[in-house]
Amino acid sequence: MATEVKLPELGENITEGDVVKIHVSPGDTVEVDQPLMELETDKASFDVPSEVAGTVKEIKVEEGGKAEVGSVIMIIDADEQEQDSPARERGEEEPKKEKGSAGPTRERGDEEEPKKEEGSASPTREHGDEAATTSDSISPAPGPAQGVPVPAAPSVRMFARELGVDITKVKGSGPAGRISDDDVKRFAKSLITGAAAKGAAPGAPMRPDLPDFSVYGEVEVEEMSKVRRMTADQMEVSWSIPVVTQHDRSDVTHLEELRSAWSKRAEKAGTKLTVTAIALKVAAAALKKFPQFNASIDMRTHEIIYKKYVHLGVAVDTDRGLLVPVIRDVDKKNIIDISLELQELAEKARSKKIKPDEMQGATFTITNLGGIGGTSFTPIINSPEVAILGMSRSTTEPVWQDGEFQPRLMLPLSLTYDHRIIDGADAARFLRWIAEALEEPLLMALEG
Repeated sequence: MATEVKLPELGENITEGDVVKIHVSPGDTVEVDQPLMELETDKASFDVPSEVAGTVKEIKVEEGGKAEVGSVIMIIDADEQEQDSPARERGEEEPKKEKGSAGPTRERGDEEEPKKEEGSASPTREHGDEAATTSDSISPAPGPAQGVPVPAAPSVRMFARELGVDITKVKGSGPAGRISDDDVKRFAKSLITGAAAKGAAPGAPMRPDLPDFSVYGEVEVEEMSKVRRMTADQMEVSWSIPVVTQHDRSDVTHLEELRSAWSKRAEKAGTKLTVTAIALKVAAAALKKFPQFNASIDMRTHEIIYKKYVHLGVAVDTDRGLLVPVIRDVDKKNIIDISLELQELAEKARSKKIKPDEMQGATFTITNLGGIGGTSFTPIINSPEVAILGMSRSTTEPVWQDGEFQPRLMLPLSLTYDHRIIDGADAARFLRWIAEALEEPLLMALEG
């Protein structure tokens, strides 16, 4: 029986992706969960698995092209026992594709997110492509009638606030006037262009044209990957935040002894007991004690949003750039469970199998460069988070203790924080608490 294989939902506010590679050909036999194609979005690159077993009859997409959510990507002659899709086997209804839309998408905040968190976005939120030119002329949309909600997803509204754009004045290009990230960007660009024509104020977010470097010698131009472009856009937003970086060191000599002693138990569970996993648990305890670090700030309404959940992002170095998988409810998990989940997510990130929703919703991020080197660095906040913890390589150093120098294993820590909501003294206390908890893990049980 010929079965249409459609591109499933990829995450909030994602309607399409680039087809990087097709893994099968017409006539090939495929199994359930076998990768059919590699897809890249602004958030990640991953394989799309087959939901049925059978023989590939027709491929509806091409390498280098685009695939829309809900569109047919392949037709497979399904085996008799595999005719029903997993959704139908579970008794669920297949998502209906609305007329004129790219496919079913879920807005953040519709079901899972608390209302108060509606404006909170993850470090990997899709900003869309730069679609406007300097000649674009965007007329402000008339403001909505009183009591009528703005037709935009929570992440789009958050993006508008980050750019300082009044979203009620943005004209949406989607169905029923729905506003997208691109609409917000075009409107913001028109404001910037207008300001430049009148003499923009110092510090305006202008992007000047680069000189022609080829007049000096040979050059090679390479288009940014979607992941790299997303990272660049997000870092540009984050860099506009007034931040400070606090540095400290933790004597992890005792922690390393404990880690070595208990590593076999973790190995029996199928994982490794790493310093990063331990630091995640310590950070979760610290965020409970210092809630202003587990928050976001809304300058439009001058409100601080305190999050009652603890979802921690972990920066992972991949061949496509930096990805930040998110471990949810870290405060409710033990260190071995955290280690297992961290290992699984890191492997999925590196093997292009991680999904966009596995990189969303973080409240705080940890990045560990200890495996590479360095003595300290200045990590950049993943907006709209307000802080990020960096870890460098630990080294054995002579430390004056008990009237003599003793060899101690010292771990450098770097905390970057949003100075609009966090004062320097609070940042120093927060980082010192983390340092002391790493030195003496019992502190988590006593005060965490």
